[in-house]
Amino acid sequence: MATKTPVVHADDLHAGYLPGINILNGCSLTAYEGDLIGIIGPNGAGKSTLLKSIFGQVNIRSGKVWLNGEDITGLKANKLVSKGVAFVPQTNNVFPSLTIEENLEMGVFQTPKRFNERFEFVTNIFPDLGKRRNQRAGSLSGGERQMVAMGRALMIDPSVLLLDEPSAGLSPVRQDEAFLRVKEVNQAGVTVIMVEQNARRCLQICDRAYVLDQGKDAHTGTGRELLNDPKMIELYLGNLADLK
Repeated sequence: MATKTPVVHADDLHAGYLPGINILNGCSLTAYEGDLIGIIGPNGAGKSTLLKSIFGQVNIRSGKVWLNGEDITGLKANKLVSKGVAFVPQTNNVFPSLTIEENLEMGVFQTPKRFNERFEFVTNIFPDLGKRRNQRAGSLSGGERQMVAMGRALMIDPSVLLLDEPSAGLSPVRQDEAFLRVKEVNQAGVTVIMVEQNARRCLQICDRAYVLDQGKDAHTGTGRELLNDPKMIELYLGNLADLK
């Protein structure tokens, strides 16, 4: 049987923002086609740094990142977008002075002829974006902005979507909506790698998860396995989430 090639494989990453100071200290991650991968752990564990390292925004000092078997280590964001990798940051993730439609247009700036096709795809997942296409993004709530940011990322027809804390700052009801949207995107055929502080909800929807501690993989397993692992909860999550 042929070995399945991961969509994304990060191997033994050491990376950081400042010279001589690493945030990641040997972190690895593998995502296969159609996976929904969760990255959880305490504050300062390196979760967002891992995403940004994959997306070429952090200096990788050692280790490699592959996309469909191609070495993309340190490749800049514009090159990664053209290869089908989309990234949604936690904050400042929309253009507030632009309308929803104009924000989505920014998602296909490299391939503008695909706008109508991709707009139809995105608004099938997020119907409200189509209904409110002329509304300025700056007038939207936090949850609505998150929806626009995810929609714009999907406009490039990505094979991989990197999400940095999609539920951050949202009310409990809006958090539930955000997780439902993430699941819908994944079910539409997009591989999703998601950093999330709401560990309980993340583990409920993800196929597999990585628990980071001090820039290393402390635990990995299916969402259900980690959800029911008392030792993992006690050692690495603490009050981060009520998993019982």
